[in-house]
Amino acid sequence: MSIIDIKVSKNIKRALRFRSKDPVIQQKRVLKKLLTKARFTEFGQQYRFDEILLSKNNIDKKFTEHVPIYNYNKIYEEWWHKTLEGVPDVCWPGKIKFFALSSGTSESSSKFIPITADLLRGNKKVMIKQLLGLRHYENISWNALSRGWMMLGGSTDLQKESGYFSGDLSGITAKKAPFWFQPFYKPGKKIAKEKDWNKKLEDIVAKAPQWDIGFVVGVPAWIQMCMEMIIERYDLKNIHDIWPNLAFFVHGGVSFEPYKKGFEKLLGKPLTYIETYLASEGFIAYQDRQNAVGMKLATNDHIFFEFIPFDDDNFDHNGDLVESPTTLLMDQVEEGKDYAILISTSAGTWRYLIGDTIRFTDLERSEIVITGRTKHFLSLVGEHLSVENMNKAVQLAGEKFNISIPEFTVAGMPHENFFAHHWYVACNDAVDKEQLRFFIDETLKELNDDYAVERRSALKDVFITILSEDQFMDFMRSKGKMGGQHKFPRVLKGGLLKDWQAFLQQQHEA
Repeated sequence: MSIIDIKVSKNIKRALRFRSKDPVIQQKRVLKKLLTKARFTEFGQQYRFDEILLSKNNIDKKFTEHVPIYNYNKIYEEWWHKTLEGVPDVCWPGKIKFFALSSGTSESSSKFIPITADLLRGNKKVMIKQLLGLRHYENISWNALSRGWMMLGGSTDLQKESGYFSGDLSGITAKKAPFWFQPFYKPGKKIAKEKDWNKKLEDIVAKAPQWDIGFVVGVPAWIQMCMEMIIERYDLKNIHDIWPNLAFFVHGGVSFEPYKKGFEKLLGKPLTYIETYLASEGFIAYQDRQNAVGMKLATNDHIFFEFIPFDDDNFDHNGDLVESPTTLLMDQVEEGKDYAILISTSAGTWRYLIGDTIRFTDLERSEIVITGRTKHFLSLVGEHLSVENMNKAVQLAGEKFNISIPEFTVAGMPHENFFAHHWYVACNDAVDKEQLRFFIDETLKELNDDYAVERRSALKDVFITILSEDQFMDFMRSKGKMGGQHKFPRVLKGGLLKDWQAFLQQQHEA
């Protein structure tokens, strides 16, 4: 029996039936559903959801006029703190019983993101749509669908607080997984509860020979580390020596391209890669076509989207939103331009700036790629260097020098009355530092015209420090951000940059 053979509930079947494929119509329907469900909450009463619903065809425009834009700090201070205190019906009907802890990579304290049954149900619908999309793929191993799913995520042993539970979204999702999924789910309930990431990895390595894995699911860095440990422990040539039916890698969280070179050295045969965009706030997009460049936005389920052009008119040099930014709806966006996303969801997240930037690759299919974070970019002097540019340069460098660069980060710095970029690169392979620095710099000039212009003026130099992958992992460990959904930031600024520099200094002196 495979997962695609399993029957789903009548409610999910109904949600998956054909309706209008027009994303604009879909989005209005989703917004109406969200507003109707939340109209009697404190938030719904404050912003007169009933009046918005009466506007019918103009419901989306009225919504954007009535409801302000929120970032995490603002919505927490004004609304979400009440839900943590046990107050029901604040931003979504009922009492919130689960919160995803999401600090990203640049925040010092955890964010508490509300997780509702409606949100998890919506996430499940999107997951099923993605699985059903596999029937259109060619030359894939259908045999793998009946094998195990190795999901490397946060602990399912959630933290119990006064009236609620908190933990990684991956841990909450695994804990709430339906009974029919349990036979497929690895590493199993006991190991999944483990909070010590190193102990969890050791337990997985010990159990690996007992499992027949068809899918691996997780953040590339942690999946790669796990497979490397298994190969080393059992003296294998590649991971397929122990998991011959492994055929799919479902990944998300960061761009896979910088990892691909090193990842594929661990394989005995090619995998089918499936990209997802699953944030703590909701399942935002998924790859539904084989070898597609982008992922399809979940426009017909549980999230209403708005888009803010990611430019100097709407964001300052720190990546913070200006007053009264321009917001666009699905019928107003263009291909090839970067946008920051606002989402409203079935967990009481309203006009929320999630912090990611995307670009539409196919408007007709509503397909996007993630281009970075609003705060994870460098523009000291107008170079507008994006995470997408950085990822591409690292990918090409790996191919050029036949090396694996599993992690990297970049910082801006003053230099001789002007400025410079400092790259920190994880690479355990032999490589000439100056050649790597020159190649990355020249590649970025080709990818980014603004960068090329500024390299001839105020951006005076580029420096590079080559480190081991263990040093990046040790820093993450020192910040309590091992495993699960934690990713190393591609750009370091402020306090985190100071912590990183102090960490490297301590290692140098040790």
